[in-house]
Amino acid sequence: MENNKDLRDIEIAKLAFIGASIAALGDGIGALAAGLALESLEKDYYTQNNSRHAPRVESTKIQLDHFINELIQIRNIVR
Repeated sequence: MENNKDLRDIEIAKLAFIGASIAALGDGIGALAAGLALESLEKDYYTQNNSRHAPRVESTKIQLDHFINELIQIRNIVR
């Protein structure tokens, strides 16, 4: 009976870990969206003012690849 309780506690802990990991990734994706919005506003601003020196922002694809790799790592840990 105690063994079943331990297994249940482990499963609950795994679910908590998955939930926290997904929430953290969601925060990262939210930050990425805010960065994209900022990049768009800056691009519009610099285009309107004919500036040639718009600041560089890390590639969106690289950031999304990072989040996907994080999800894959979490999936592999949970298995």
